[in-house]
Amino acid sequence: MIFHMIERSASRRGCLLFRGVLVTISMILLASCGQEEKEENVYPVYYVSNSETRVEIHSHVMEADDPEKQLLELVECLGTNPEKLEYKAPFSMGFEVLGIEADENGRLQIDVSAAYRELSVTTEVLVRAAIVRTLTQLPSVSAVMITVEGNTLYDSKNNEVGWMNAEQFINNDGNEINTYELARVRLYFADESGTRLIAADREKHYSTNTPLERFVVEELIAGPSGRIEGLYPSVNGSTKIVNVTTKDGICYVNLDESFLTVVNNVSTEVSIYALVNSLVELSNVNQVQILINGEVPASFSSTTFERNLDIVTTLEK
Repeated sequence: MIFHMIERSASRRGCLLFRGVLVTISMILLASCGQEEKEENVYPVYYVSNSETRVEIHSHVMEADDPEKQLLELVECLGTNPEKLEYKAPFSMGFEVLGIEADENGRLQIDVSAAYRELSVTTEVLVRAAIVRTLTQLPSVSAVMITVEGNTLYDSKNNEVGWMNAEQFINNDGNEINTYELARVRLYFADESGTRLIAADREKHYSTNTPLERFVVEELIAGPSGRIEGLYPSVNGSTKIVNVTTKDGICYVNLDESFLTVVNNVSTEVSIYALVNSLVELSNVNQVQILINGEVPASFSSTTFERNLDIVTTLEK
């Protein structure tokens, strides 16, 4: 289990050292950071685009097999800019990494200099996304926290950032992660009986290339996070999204036929209102039409649905 402090050395290259264990990084290792070749032990490393509008993925062939050295290797990649400067390494964007420490649960605390606060709002989120998504790939790293000279990091809305994992940064299709925004949404999951809905608030960063309505549907399909006992999936987890669009206050949700398959005693009606109630929580949605492969099923009681709070209950304490 990793339980060391990594510090920025005084060397010109800014290599990172494990406290008590001097690790020499070879030029071969540095050259492999950001390679695009496909081999065994290939890890995607996330960098910030030169435009600072998205995160780019570049492959790295992992040389190390020891957990501590693997962590060191990825950290070194995150601090190494390519020779042609096609993108920016997150740890080389004007601030210093003062130390990195992991606890017995694999939670990694990264302390950075005060210059980190000078990053723009968009760039700072991209830097966080790149760091977290890169390092939490390792089995030895469960979560990442960034502190600024030992102090708590707050986001642009003065909310404490805290511990982060890859799930907090929604990846869009393709090889890029675009600008993130923090979404606070209310989702409706099933109770144990499968006959009622229970509201649960969720916060996550999502790609601004993804409509917020689609993000809500994706999160419902993903199900409850497990952090709150008594919540159960309200939508079949095998459901595939065809598309989600909103026009004139009506959100059109086009799904595949898996949505109609009942799971965990949750009826189709409960699944419908899980979607409807969750989407109507958004300010631009008043009604929801659910389509299955582009058509409204004959079994549906209506072509469009409005919020139904009669089916909602609360968690028993």
